[in-house]
Amino acid sequence: MNIVDSSGWLEYFAEGENASFFAPVIEDTDQLIVPVISLYEVFKRLIAQRGETEALVHIGDMHQGQIAELSSPIALQAAKLSVDIKIAMADSIILATANAFDAILWTQDADFANVEGVNYIEKK
Repeated sequence: MNIVDSSGWLEYFAEGENASFFAPVIEDTDQLIVPVISLYEVFKRLIAQRGETEALVHIGDMHQGQIAELSSPIALQAAKLSVDIKIAMADSIILATANAFDAILWTQDADFANVEGVNYIEKK
């Protein structure tokens, strides 16, 4: 199973330089899990940059994967991760979700550069 963090989704939708790193994972929807916090972060950024119509189209794309709700166990694990490895709330929720689903996290967020279970590519 795979999870793409919000920076990866935004890179993919913008057809940025690292889009090809994320494309195979995003397009393999049978193996794709999408945390609800990623929906929030991506929608917020896209609505500000491209408008609501385009943002909704891309959120529809994200719904091709399995949506992972924020449960109490994931929230508690996220809080622990946030303290242990000193990452922000949204990042810790995404990582805790990946851990809960035994999924690989794909990202270009430098906060994850040396975290186990993460496939990281440096943002160009």
